[in-house]
Amino acid sequence: MADAQLPLDDNVRAALLQQDETFRQLVSEHHKLDEQIRHLSALSYLSDRQQYEETALKKRKLALKDRIESIVRTRHAGSLMRS
Repeated sequence: MADAQLPLDDNVRAALLQQDETFRQLVSEHHKLDEQIRHLSALSYLSDRQQYEETALKKRKLALKDRIESIVRTRHAGSLMRS
């Protein structure tokens, strides 16, 4: 059942990216955090400070993902109610 909803979620995401500046900013920040995490992960050794930074970045990225998914679910539910 979840697989059947994926294309709809993709459509909702695409619409939000076109229409909602706040959503675009959240997605952009999520991508930037992902790049920072990848950069730290590529290092062969992380100092204590870098380990702390990596953990903080991952937590922030996860919080952003939760906000993004919440917006998608809310918009998706709204579109189902209008159908």
